[in-house]
This record gives sequence, structure tokens and C-alpha cells, in this order.
Amino acid sequence: MKDIKISTVDCCSTPGLLTVDQAIEKILSQAIAVEQTESVDILDALNRVLAEDLLSTIDVPGYDNSAMDGYAVRSEDCRLAGAELPVTQRIPAGTVGTTLEAGTAARIFTGAPIPEGADAVVMQEMCDADESRVIINTEVKTGANVRRAGEDIAKHSPVLHAGKRLRAQELGLLASVGLAEFKVRRKLKVAIFFTGDEIVAPGQALAPGQIYNSNRYTLRGLLQAMNCDVVDLGIVPDTLEATLDILKQAASDADLVITSGGVSVGEEDYVRIALEKLGELSMWRIAMKPGKPVAFGKVDKTLFMGLPGNPVAVFVTFLVFARALILKLQGADDVLLKRFPVVADFDWRQVRRQEYLRVRLSQKNNQTVAQLYPHQGSGVLSSTSWADGIVEVMIDAEINKGDIVSYLPFEGLT
Repeated sequence: MKDIKISTVDCCSTPGLLTVDQAIEKILSQAIAVEQTESVDILDALNRVLAEDLLSTIDVPGYDNSAMDGYAVRSEDCRLAGAELPVTQRIPAGTVGTTLEAGTAARIFTGAPIPEGADAVVMQEMCDADESRVIINTEVKTGANVRRAGEDIAKHSPVLHAGKRLRAQELGLLASVGLAEFKVRRKLKVAIFFTGDEIVAPGQALAPGQIYNSNRYTLRGLLQAMNCDVVDLGIVPDTLEATLDILKQAASDADLVITSGGVSVGEEDYVRIALEKLGELSMWRIAMKPGKPVAFGKVDKTLFMGLPGNPVAVFVTFLVFARALILKLQGADDVLLKRFPVVADFDWRQVRRQEYLRVRLSQKNNQTVAQLYPHQGSGVLSSTSWADGIVEVMIDAEINKGDIVSYLPFEGLT
């Protein structure tokens, strides 16, 4: 077994094309986070990006409490195993006991406050007890099974910093310190449109030579999953005049414009031409597959990204490029994809472009292996539904079955 290089390359073996790394660097260098903020209720904050540092106003936990069901004791009464103590009180979670007298024990439950005088908890599995007495069958040390006040979060300490994208666990953390409202960056407004006289909306009858516009729903779904406000301008006729008009409208009404199709080299690919007429095209072709034609630039102050027309290429280039751009515009502090090593359960030829293969993980011989979808064409959208991630193949790399490869899971990418 050999390792396939997981880091991206610094140069491109195909003249005139940018590497994926170069393209990402160029894109992110022009992305400036939206400045406007708004206060939101914690119930509406999922996937929003914090615009302020948040400090705790309390200790968490707020008091010393029991880490388990058992008996609260004074450790000096239980230096040797076999100590027998009367049980003088019962302390469930949510109640406060009385001072524990020397030579006694308190029945206590997980999360309940440690009574004054006690300094340890003995788990019930280490005890023999009835309602009135308990035998401690172990030596007890001070502090055993006690969760100290503030050991998770201390009062006035940072809880989360500005730039954090709020997942479910962050919302729980903020709730645990009593924060119900806070400032986040405003939602990013993204305008989308689609070109091609051959595409029609689902539900309509297909004429000869027409196809359904799957890219609209893939792109809308990805943007909605990233909590963007989507301005959907629909399908644009394949004329330069129509493309110029819709691009002006989109740029005037959004923070970012994303299109699908019309950025290649064909005579009917008007999006790239319109962008050059109205603004600037700063990036176009990338040494990757699928997704070689990816346009990036701006119209006035509005950034523009033109994705390819092939359905898989739309999906892959969004995850590799648009996702990072959107996160940075949203003010997030963690924008780049995370890669994980897995074992290839396939062979793949040497490639001249950085390639993204649709795969599904499984367990084989106590290893996590990536199985390859049999049809890797850029129009095979079923591969993205079958797969649970993609394997990244470096330029000029060759994969043999059993090699370690770089895996990017779909889960969590948006």
C-alpha cells in the first residue's frame, strides 16, 4: 500500500490553466464579508455566523454537583474500604440538601448539588446499601466524581468568537450559559440564473432536443442549505442581449451572482462575454475534472461566479469553490474543505487535471474503503446521489487499489 499525496499541487501541467489551489486563492482574495449585522433569537440562529465575541455571564456548571448516581460523603470518613455510614438525606437533581454531618452519607443523583460538608461521591455500584445505611466498598479520595462549578465554562470567559458558524452544538452551548439573543452577520443575498434554450422546468412537456433544468434545483438546494437568501431569476434565453440584461439586474440586487452554463468557449456561451462587457473576468479555466470552465469576476462591486453547465460539474465546483466563497462572504472563520484519508478500492489512471471522483465508503477487512461509482461522466447526476463523498486525485497522480487517497464527505460540506 502506498500513500497518494493529499495536499494540492503548486503548479499545473496543463499550460494556461489554473490549479484548484490557485483558483481558490484568487477567489478568496476578492471576498470581503458583509458588514451589516442583526440580532437574532437563538431559535433562529442555526447556520448563521456570529458577528461578536460572546462571554459567559455564569459558571457552568453553576455549582459543584454529582457526576453520577451514588452517595455523597466526607472523604475523611472513607479512607479505608468497608466504612459503614448512616444515610441521612436524599438529594435528587433540582434540589439542595442540608449540611452533611461528619460520619454520615447522603443518597445523591447525577447533577444534584453536592451538599455542604461533602467532598466526594461514591458511585452506587461500589456500595451496599438499604434505605438507612450504606457500606462503602472502596477507598474514597477527595473530589472523586464531583463536577466543580465552572469546570466547563467559567464566568466572564469566552464562549464563542465572532466568525463562528453556528451548528446545533453551538446553539446548545450558548443556551447553557443563558444567551438567548446575539448579533450575527446578515444573510447573504445570492442571485442565480440559468442559460440554455434546451432547458425547461420540471412539470413541462419536453420538446425534441430539450432537457429538464436539474441545475436550478441542485444550486438552490445548496444555497438554501448554506442559509442564503436566494434570488432566482430563472432561465435566460441564449442571446447576448438577454444575458446582459439579466446580469445587470442580478448584480444590482445581490451580494453574489452564480450562474450555470454559458461560460465555456462555444458561440452560444454568452455569460462569459456579458461578464467581460459589464465588468471584469479575473478567472476562467481550471485544471480540474469535472468543471474546467469556471468563471469568476465582478460586475461593479458584486462578485460573480459562473459554474459549468454539466450537472455533476455544477455540484462539484460549488463544493470546491462557491462554498468557500460564500462562507467567507458570510464572515465565517473556517471556509476550506476538510479532507480525510481512506483506502481506495479501485484503480485510476494518471490524469492531467485534478480530478474529483464520486465514491461511497464501506468497511472491508477492518478498513474504511472508497468504492467508485462505475460511471464518472460529468453528466451522470445519479452518481452524486449514490455517493457519500468525493475522492480528490492530484494532477499526474495514479491510484492503485489499496492506496491511501484524499476523501471529502458530502455530509457537512454545506
